[in-house]
This record gives sequence, C-alpha cells and structure tokens, in this order.
Amino acid sequence: MESDPRVLVVADADDQLGSLCEDMDRLGWRTVTARSLDAALLAVSDLPVDAAVVQLGSVPEGGLKQLRRAAAPRYLSILGLGAASEDVADACDLVVSTDPHPLQMALRLEQMTRAAVAEEEFMLRRATFAAHGVDLPEPAMNDRPMQVLTAGAADRRFLALSNALAAAGAEAVAAPTPYTAFDYLHERAFDAAVLWGDRDHAPALSIAAGMRRNTRLYHIPLTLYLRDEGEPDLIDLFERGFADVAAAETSEEEAAERVLALARNHRRRQGLRRALDAIRGSDLMDPETGLFSRDLFAAHLARIAKGAGVRNRRLSVCVLRVPDNETMAAVRKGGWLERAMPQIGAMVSRLVRVEDTAARLSSETFALALPATDHAAARLTAERIAAVIACTAFDAGMNRSPFVVELDVGVAEMTPGESPAALLERASIQVLAA
Repeated sequence: MESDPRVLVVADADDQLGSLCEDMDRLGWRTVTARSLDAALLAVSDLPVDAAVVQLGSVPEGGLKQLRRAAAPRYLSILGLGAASEDVADACDLVVSTDPHPLQMALRLEQMTRAAVAEEEFMLRRATFAAHGVDLPEPAMNDRPMQVLTAGAADRRFLALSNALAAAGAEAVAAPTPYTAFDYLHERAFDAAVLWGDRDHAPALSIAAGMRRNTRLYHIPLTLYLRDEGEPDLIDLFERGFADVAAAETSEEEAAERVLALARNHRRRQGLRRALDAIRGSDLMDPETGLFSRDLFAAHLARIAKGAGVRNRRLSVCVLRVPDNETMAAVRKGGWLERAMPQIGAMVSRLVRVEDTAARLSSETFALALPATDHAAARLTAERIAAVIACTAFDAGMNRSPFVVELDVGVAEMTPGESPAALLERASIQVLAA
C-alpha cells in the first residue's frame, strides 16, 4: 500500500501543478494526475485516493459530482483551485483562489479527509449500536452564527478581516491580548480562532501553546494571519498547532472563507462528538470512563475493519497500558492508581479525534481504533495522548508527592487479510515489548 496515491490532481496541463505534485509527493501525499474528466473518473474508481485537487475550469459542469459518485462508497474530498462560480464552489469542500504552499495544501487535505472519515465512522457506529439495541440519533447542529475569536492588537487589516467574517454571517469576538483571549475562550464556545501574526508572532504563539495544553481547547482550529510578507517557518508553525497560515498578501475575504471552512468542519465534528458522547452512560460502555467496553470495542473493530476493506482505507490500532514498575506498584497498593483511572480514561476520550474509537480493555489498558491512519501517524497520535497524560499529576494521598502515569504504547497497522483480533493482538504484543 506504500505506493498507493493519496491525491488525484486534475489539470489541463502538467506544468500547471507539476511542481506542487512534486512537493506533495515529498511530503508523503503521493499524487496521481489526470488531464481530463474521463481520466479522473477512472483514477478515483481504481485507486484509493483520499482527495482530489482540481484546477477549476479543467472539468466540465457537473464533473465534480461525477467524481464523487465514482469514488463511492468512499467520500472523496475536493479542493478547488482558481475562481469558482457559486455552483462549483458548493461542489467543493474548499476553494482556494491561488496555489497554496505545499505544506498548507497537505494540512487542508488532511483536515478534509478526516472530516470525511468522521462521517463514515458515524454511520458505522450507528450500525454497531443498533445491533446492540441502542439508537444513535443524528447529530444536532447548532444553527447560531459561527463564533470566531480574533486575537491580536487592533490593525486596519485585522479589523477588515473581522468585517469580512461578519459579512459572511459569523460573529467575530476581538481579544487584544493573550489574557483577554483566554478569558473569552474559557467563558464561551468558539468554532475557530484567528491570531494576528505580529512581527515576532510571540502573542499568537503564546495563545497557541496554551490551547494545545488544554484538552477542552485543543481541537479549536487556529489560523495565523501574517502581518509582514516573507517566508515563515511553516513546519514550525504547523507543529505548534496552527491549522492554517494566511500569507500577508491573502485578501481578507479569502482569509475569512478559509477560517469559516475550518469553523464549519469543527462544528460538524463537535456535533458528531456530542452525538457519540450522548451514549456514554449506556450499559454497553465502560461505567467508570464512558469509553467503549471490551466487548463493544471488539464488535465495532470488526465493523471498522470491514469498512476499511470496502473503502480501501488504512486502519491502525493502538494499545496504551499502565507500566508495571516500582512507582506504579507503590500507588497501586494504596488504591490511588485505581482512583486515577477514570480521569485518565476521560483524558483519552477528549484527546482522540472524533472518528477514532477509544476503549477500556481492562482496568489499566486502553485501546484506540484509528481509521484511515497509517502506522506512523497512529504512533504519533498514541504518543501525543500518552505525553499529555504524563504531564498530569495525580493525588497519592496525604503527605505524599503526586504521581504521574507514563503509559506504554503499542501500535499495529492492519495488513491485507488480517483479522481484527490479530491486529489488536499485534498492538498488545508491542506494549509488552516496550
């Protein structure tokens, strides 16, 4: 599967997007190109591409809808490049007027793909719960205007961005300092945040770092709007948690649309999360953590594996287990580790993506099913969750220092013909070897 392309690029001529394809290939988003709609339809029918990047104008009217139908049952995310009519824009998940930086392209494609996988996963979970006699209702979507936090010192262009957001129907709340930004973030729910990139980005980086450390704020998409022209270190900015970086020359209208695309995706995913969280009190779930119980996880993992085969998507499983060492043995004796496990389980639940399934396999062992995720990405996800938990101090009793839990991690990616049970067993064996 390593040679399978992830992105279909549709353009009239190779030189239009040739350099972008080369850069995307280097970033791990292997590409396949098509110069016509017919060639594109064949590609999405035969290859497991996650998304399509389409030079608007290179396909006839109705072509984008044909592309989606040809990819079914896998949902094909479409990113359009260039000027678009309202009908064409509606057929795309996102439209960008100018060619974005490859890193930005990769990140947006990842966001769109995860949104599509989340929708697929919701349908799978409805089927799993229905098989156990539980109805999982459709997500209730909040119909109030998109709530966007704009943080940074007052500036003509930043104020113009707020006006563009308001003109698009969003409610923009301005915070001039990091302190006021966090006051707002703790007082109300936001669908997205835009941080004004000052000359050293220090205030924006401070806010981003604080949000990354907070499990409630972690998933809010962040956009950095640069003030000065230049070549920022995009890798560093994306690693710090930004979902998008708008260059200084980006118009306020386009920046607003990109922010709102992130906001709409976030709100939908939050709606899915609320719908899934609504059944946390079900008898099918683990009573202490609200995570999937062992038996329910086994049933759902089988359904995910079957769906991955039908849609030709990857599937990885992670196992996280409390280590058997002297420190943990000491806190087990007093029952303090047992008291901490519900909080650890709750943290795992908040830190996973909407489309990921978290379960409690035993008193001190958790498992994650990560659809459309390869081994490397799954390990990063599991290690990130373990790192956040390792930063939390748990009570060890009177006159004793708090303790931390550094979970051991095992990861396995499903191979062709492998059973779900064998996949989970491989991940468990890795934990024992850690």
